[in-house]
Order: sequence, then structure tokens, then C-alpha cells
Amino acid sequence: MLLYGPSGTGKSLIINAVCQQVLELANAQDDRFGVIKINCQTIKSHDRAVYRLVENAATEADVEVGVPQSGVSTDQKLNRFYEILSNNFDSVIIILDEVDLLVGRQRDPNDEPAYSKLLYQLSRASQLGQIEGHVSVAALTNDPRFMENLDGRAESSFNPQDVVFSDYDADQLQSILKRRRDAYRDGVLEDGIIPLSSAFAAQDHGDARKAIDLFRKAGEIADREGEEMVHEGHVRDAQKEAERDRTLTQMQGLSTQKKLSLYATAIVPVYSQRNLNAVPSTVAYRVYQYLTDLLDADTKSRDSYLRYMSEAETYNFVTSEKRGRGYGSGVHKEYTFVDDPGVVAETLRADIRIEEADNEGDLIKSVVNAQIDDFFEGK
Repeated sequence: MLLYGPSGTGKSLIINAVCQQVLELANAQDDRFGVIKINCQTIKSHDRAVYRLVENAATEADVEVGVPQSGVSTDQKLNRFYEILSNNFDSVIIILDEVDLLVGRQRDPNDEPAYSKLLYQLSRASQLGQIEGHVSVAALTNDPRFMENLDGRAESSFNPQDVVFSDYDADQLQSILKRRRDAYRDGVLEDGIIPLSSAFAAQDHGDARKAIDLFRKAGEIADREGEEMVHEGHVRDAQKEAERDRTLTQMQGLSTQKKLSLYATAIVPVYSQRNLNAVPSTVAYRVYQYLTDLLDADTKSRDSYLRYMSEAETYNFVTSEKRGRGYGSGVHKEYTFVDDPGVVAETLRADIRIEEADNEGDLIKSVVNAQIDDFFEGK
């Protein structure tokens, strides 16, 4: 199965609930049913993903892991995983949550992502007799184009049934929040709190989790400020805090070079005197070169910069589109930030190296605008 749809639309909730029901039915029939789940968000490689599956399968079966994390091949770990499943379960479902984030160490943007290789191996295991019993694989993703990124063999072997999760609209989110209003005392919520919280979340892909978090955070801000009522200003402040927190959490694990690439791209629309809807990669890379020189950091090649930004796109920090500038002028990428680029830039300044560059803000601003002018004037 492929479950796809925006964050907060219930993918994990539904698959977990269905698995619980199947588990109860299996227990009633004395069938050994296993649920092996990993979240791919923090897993950096195909090998780590396989080992995490071994660990979780061993925990589910209450057996020893039986293979070390390092010092043996990925194939040996995979064989141990198959062995645990075959010896302990009659049927099993393997759930790969946020599977699109399992990119792996791609040396080239055209390299096969780690999730493609893993899906191929898992979906073929039963057919090849590597696992006894029935095995299902469920991949959960926010990306509706996920299947386009699979290797041809993986796409053919996985061949999932699609389960689509649509955005919640503002009315549905209001209904969800109304069931949560009993967390507040009577009379402390202004009338517009629930509609505004719902509207913000509906604009942000209709995410129910974000609506609930916003509703809760608005109350926390009111309490922190010693207010007796929660009003719309608290919701707006909560929205800004949520954006900063979400961006910070996602970016903390990036290397300095990736942060510099993203920061250079984010400050282009922030500092630009023009109204830029998208950031040309040509401009952003030149700003990146200037920043690395200013900070006495390594300046990576243009291909490396583009690879870092492709990873940023995988993490849903940006979207990209290829643009041409007419005959003989070549093609470049243009990046659009999913969140406010000002929030992204502010978040990245928490890195001590980037914070040093912020001391030269006026100079950097002039460099950004000079590069933008050169780009649009065809220099």
C-alpha cells in the first residue's frame, strides 16, 4: 500500500488503527501477526534503515537482535530480518513512515534513493522465498509524486494500492477544535479563536495536528503573558512561533554546508529590493560563494550546491522548477520556499558560523541586490 497526503491528515493514525484491529482478529484465530514500523525521518542510509527494521522486528518477536550494527554487510542484516520474520510470524506488515525522507547518501542527483532499493528488496522477499508467510509493505509519504522517484524495478515490484488522504478544510478543522475546547475554562476563548486557528491550519495543507498545536499554543502564550482571555493576537503569535519551531527542528541536523546553501538562497528574497516570487539558482549560488568566502569556509562546486538544494526539496523546505531564459541562455532552477524565507533565514542564523555573517548584513544585502540586478540584466 502507498498512503499519501499532507501531514496531519491521519495516515499514521489510520494505519495504526487498522493494524490494531487486524492484530485483535489474528490473536482470536491464533495467528501470529506482526507489525514492524520505522520512521525514516532521521535514518540516513539504506544500511541504517535495514538495521532499524532488524531491531524493531526483534523487539516485536521478543528475540535477540542477533546481528551487530557495524562490522557486517547490509545483506547479512537483511537476512537476519527475514529470519526473525519467518521464525516468529505467520503474517506481517512492514510500515515505512515518511519513506520519502530515506534518501541516503546520493553522490549524484540521479542516484537511486535509498527508499527505492529498500522497497524493491522488501516487496520481492516473499516472492523469492526469503520470508515464509504473508508480508505486506505500507509506505507513508507526503509526496503525491513519490512513485515517480522509484527505480523501474522497484516501481514494478512494489506496485502498491494507493490510499489518498485529502487535506482537511477549515470547516472540518473547526469541528475537530470544537471537540478540544473543553481544555479551556468557560468564557476564556474569544469567538474568533477557533475559526482563525482552523483558517491558519487550512492554509497550511489542512493539517489537523497543526490546528490542535496552534490552539494549544495560543493558550500557552496568553497564560505566559498573564492574560485572562485568549484572543486572536495570541493565535497569530502562536502561528509565528510554530513556523520557527518547525523550521528549527527540521534544520538542526543539517551540515554547515547545507545550512549555508539554504541560508544563501533564503536571504535573496529577504534582502531583495525586487518582488521575487522565486529565487534563481544562479543568484543564490553566487551569494553562497560570497558567504563562504566571507566566513572562510570551503566553497563547494555549483553541482554540490544544487545537490544540497535537492535535499532541501526532499525535506520540503523548498520547491523547484526549471526555467529557460530564451535561446542560447541556458536553463536554471528557481526555488520557492514552503515557509516564510525570513523565518528560514532567522532560524539558520542560530548556527554560530552563519551568525558571524549576520554582522555584515548591510554588505550582504548590497551583494544580493547586485547579483539580482546582474541576473536580470543578463550579465
